[in-house]
Parts: sequence; structure tokens; C-alpha cells
Amino acid sequence: MAEMFTVKVEEAAPAAGGRPSAGPIYRSIYAKDGLMELPQDIQSPWDFFSGAVKKYPNNRMLGRRQVTDGKAGEYVWETYEEVCQKVMRIGSAIRSFGVNPGAHCGIYGSNCPEWVMAMQACNSQGICYVPLYDTLGANAVEFIMDHAEISIAFVQESKIKSILTVVPKCTAHLRAIVSFGDFTSEMKREAENLGVSCFSWEEFSSMGKQNYELPEKRKDDICTIMYTSGTTGDPKGVIITNRAIIAGVMTTEHLLKETDKVISEEDSYFSYLPLAHIFDQVIENYCISKGASIGFWQGDIRYLMEDVHVMKPTIFCGVPRVYDRIYTGINQKIQSGGMIAKNLFQYAYNYKLTNMKKGLKQHEASPFFDKIVFSKIKEGLGGRIRLMIAGAAPLPGKIEEFMRVTSCSVFVQGYGLTESCAGCFTSIANVFSMIGTVGPPVTTIEARLESVPEMGYDALSDMPRGEICLRGHTLFSGYYKRPSLTEEVFSDGWFHTGDIGEWQPNGAMKIIDRKKNIFKLSQGEYVAVEVVESAYMQSPLVASVWVYGNSFESFLVAVVVPERQALEEWAAANNKAGDFAELCNDPKARGYIQDELNRTGKKLGLRGFEMLKAIHLEPVPFSIEKDLITPTFKLKRPQLLKYYKDRIDQMYKDAKEGRTAL
Repeated sequence: MAEMFTVKVEEAAPAAGGRPSAGPIYRSIYAKDGLMELPQDIQSPWDFFSGAVKKYPNNRMLGRRQVTDGKAGEYVWETYEEVCQKVMRIGSAIRSFGVNPGAHCGIYGSNCPEWVMAMQACNSQGICYVPLYDTLGANAVEFIMDHAEISIAFVQESKIKSILTVVPKCTAHLRAIVSFGDFTSEMKREAENLGVSCFSWEEFSSMGKQNYELPEKRKDDICTIMYTSGTTGDPKGVIITNRAIIAGVMTTEHLLKETDKVISEEDSYFSYLPLAHIFDQVIENYCISKGASIGFWQGDIRYLMEDVHVMKPTIFCGVPRVYDRIYTGINQKIQSGGMIAKNLFQYAYNYKLTNMKKGLKQHEASPFFDKIVFSKIKEGLGGRIRLMIAGAAPLPGKIEEFMRVTSCSVFVQGYGLTESCAGCFTSIANVFSMIGTVGPPVTTIEARLESVPEMGYDALSDMPRGEICLRGHTLFSGYYKRPSLTEEVFSDGWFHTGDIGEWQPNGAMKIIDRKKNIFKLSQGEYVAVEVVESAYMQSPLVASVWVYGNSFESFLVAVVVPERQALEEWAAANNKAGDFAELCNDPKARGYIQDELNRTGKKLGLRGFEMLKAIHLEPVPFSIEKDLITPTFKLKRPQLLKYYKDRIDQMYKDAKEGRTAL
């Protein structure tokens, strides 16, 4: 009998009072006697940092690559004590502007040491920090600055120009802008003419005192307001208290301790996932609490793997898109090798996989092949990686399996939302049956499924499926200034995530759908679009796909970003000339990929109305800059529809007339 990782604490509830039925309530096996209690001696995230400074003053804390004559070299580090001295001055300077505990400061830019210092300076004063994604457009920046009533904005040098364009509409609350670096005299004059003070990082720091009395900080204070638009484009300020951050960190600590992978002062974390995202926030706070070091990327995706090689981290977190690229890159190298090398790799892979399925831990399954085959893959990630974590969206099972077998490190997948303060489910390391799932609930959360009749999901069936609902310590306290929206997602003390899950026999959760991402076709069929897209993404011909349908049409269409190499190989085999963009515009190439996608869909059990009747091949990947995907690579459907509206109309017209869309 399979090992169980959850315990039932309450029975199911039948449908009543207009509410659908709900399944039993479960906790993690590690919290069978009650949800994990939070430590009484930690009042806020500041205690994690200040405690680490006392315990590990000389440990390396924050590092970045030194750039000389435009060329990036080795990492240069600052110790916990050195960072603390700077943080205390920044915190004092904030207060000198009359910004008091409970007020709000913004942080706008990509990950860097100044980002973390600004965050810790706010924590030191009991001030709420409001992260802004470094990829936000002017309208979103303006909305957040005004809505969050930001008093001081800490801004990356390259973002100064863009933030100045919104200052005229944010002067009601904004008192100062502090650059992570320098401020040009021209930009200073522009801002000061609008009544806003401007400072370089050094100028602002010099205004602060080194030693002064810190204000009292309480668990229930607001730590941060994180704005999230999900896939809707509607910004919502998620209120996260000190208590929720503490719970997120302590939960991470507890789960890793259960699997002997606890982070220590010897570890180093590679910081590139946006600090404006709760996933990275919790992980970095945890690393800080343990005295570990954090090294930052250069902020350019082209040099991401180079930064990893130079830094040699022990901990790496990623979203599915990043792991997919790593997986694709490794496979391309394997396929380009000789026949002997390919056969050796496949034999080693199958051998280790078989042993892992038998229950052997990653490092026990095949030390021999780890040394002579898989160590080369580990070297590609710097050579020291021992823990890899995936989050933000479901990771395809084949990629998770591949990383577990070949990375020579423990690989775990988790699920969470900004509203759940990062992970609310996390798979258990070295338990092979967790592949394809996000594991059991974390130790500070209880979970249940609620039936969704309109989608055919029954939480009381033999295979329980329904909307994931949560309650516990690791939850947000509401949406900032939007009580009606808060009421929509909470019912009887349960937070409704909007995600559809399926309990597995071992107590792990599998994410299978998104409640809101469904639409009805003209003949009444419901389409769960993310399930459909996930099926089509199994095709090796596809880099990205966005599927569209509406209640006025009876079939689906899609915009597809092909894999360049696959399309170019097809072109060579079919005597087709032209560059990648020209191939994407070729009707025969389009027909070939559409046929292959539908073949994949049928193989994976998609129904007839879920097949694609027309596609458009897009040579340019969906990008954050065009506002088509979120920073964690989720599709922004309203924006995609607006961007491709003409293409969509043309595809429907041509498909109904029996022609291939151009």
C-alpha cells in the first residue's frame, strides 16, 4: 500500500444553501496533530535578518558580478555586518523624511543588492514595502504608486526615466525617489520641479544615522503589499502580514528538515526570479534567516547561465519555462553527440530511473552513472547544485522526471499563490510517486476540494476533483482597498484559489485545470483551455501556444510559436527556402504543424471540439515587454486577444470558408 502524506481531519460536506458539495479536510502528515505553531520570538521578517547579523556577521550575504570596461567578472560580496550597516542608514534616512511605521515605500527594479537593502530598511522601521515588477508599463506603475500611496520609491537606475513620466499623477503621496545608483542633474531638476526630491543611493544613505532606536514591530503588521494581475490584467494589491511571511519561511524550513535538505550558512542562492514575486521573497527570507549567501544575476536573460556558471550556487529555483529551456538545451546536446554517447546516456538514464522508482533516493540510485554521465549536466549548472525547486505553474511530468534523474540534486515542485504567501503544497523530496504532483499541503495549511458542477468536477467522487480551498496561517489578509473582492474569494473561512486539483492516492495534490480559464463554445461544450494548451505543448514542434474560442463560434483556433529548429528541419526536408519568419508564413508549414498538433491532441485524449481548426504561426515569442505574458510566463489572455484580434478574426473567417489563414 502506498505511503500516505495527508491525514483527514474533517468529513465531507454535502451541497447545501446554494453551495456545492465539498470533500474532506486534509492536513499534511507532518501536521497531523495540528497546524504548525509559529515561533513567539519572531515578530517580523526583520528578526530573521537581524538574528543572522548577530549569528553570522562575517558570512557573505549579497553578491554581484563586478563589471570592468563593460565585461562582467567574478562575484564581489558584502557580509551580513556590512549590509546591516547600510540598511540601518537607509532606514534612518526614510524616517528623516517623516515616513513613519505603517507607511508605504515602493521598490521598482530587477533583483540586486539594493533591492534587498531597501526591503530590509523598510522592515527595520515597520514600513510596508510595495514591490513593482521591473517589466511593468507606465499605466500599471502609475496605478500602483497612487493606489498604494507610496511615499518613497526606490528605483533601479534604468527605470528612473519611466517613473518620472508618472510622477505628475502621483504627487499626492510621493515625497522622494531614490536611485539604486546615480541620478542625472537633468532628471533631478525634472522631478524637483514637480515637488519630489531625488537622491542617488549614496546621497540618501548619507542622510541616515547608524545607531538609533528601532520602532516596535508586531506580527499582525502589514509587511508588504504585492500587486498581482494573474492573467486578467486587473491589478490587485495582496496584503501580506509579517505573520504570513514568517509562516512561509518556517514552513519551508520544516519541510526541508523532514527530507534532510535544510538550508545552512554554507549554502548560496542564485537570485533571478523577480523579488516582486512572493515565491522568491519567501526563499530569500529563508536563506537570510540561515546566514546563506545570495548572488544576483546581471538582469539579462542572455547571460543567465553564464552567471550561474560563475556563481556556482547550491540552490536554484525556477519556473516551468526556465526548466523547459534547460531540458531542451541538454537534449539538443545529447542528440548532437555520437551514437555511443547517446546510447550510454539512455542506458544510464533508464538504469537510474528504474532504481528511483524502486524507492532509492536520488543520490543512492546510481552513484556510478552520476559520476561518469550526469555530472556533466550538474557542471552545466555550476557544479554545486544540491536543491532545485519548481513553482509558479505546473511542470510537465517528463521534465520533472528528467531533472530528478539527471541533475544530481534533489528536485521538488510546489504550488502556491501570492494570496497563500508562496507554497501551500510542496512535494516531498526523494519520493518518486510525487512526480506530476505538487505534494501534500504544507504544515501551516488545511485543504479541501469544492465541487465545480459546471465543469464536471466532483469533490465526492472516487477520484476527488474540484476547486482547491485553503485555510491556515500562510494566507493573505485581503486585497488592499478592495473589500468586495476579498469577500468574493473567502467563504466560511476558506480561501478559494480558482485552481482545480485532484487528490492522488498518496495524499498529494495534482493541479489539472483553472476554474476561470474556461469558455463555452456555441454548441454548449465547455473548454478548459489550460488543459488543451498543456496537451498541445507536449508536441516537440511547439515553443508556446495560446488557444482561443468563444460562445459565438463552434471551434478553436490558436496562435503558435514553433520551435525554430523543428521548423527549419521540416523546411530542409521539404526543400523550403526562407528565414524563420518566412517559414512561419508558409501555408504548408502551417498545415504541417496544425496536423501534428491535432495528432498530439488526439493521442492525449482531447475531444473533437478541442481540435484546432486554424492556427497562426508567430515567429516572435510571447514576451513580457509586449505585455502578453506575466513575469512567471503565464499567458495574459485578454492582452493576447487584443494583440492578435485581427489574426483571430481572419482565422475564423478562413476556417469557415475552408481556406488556410494567411
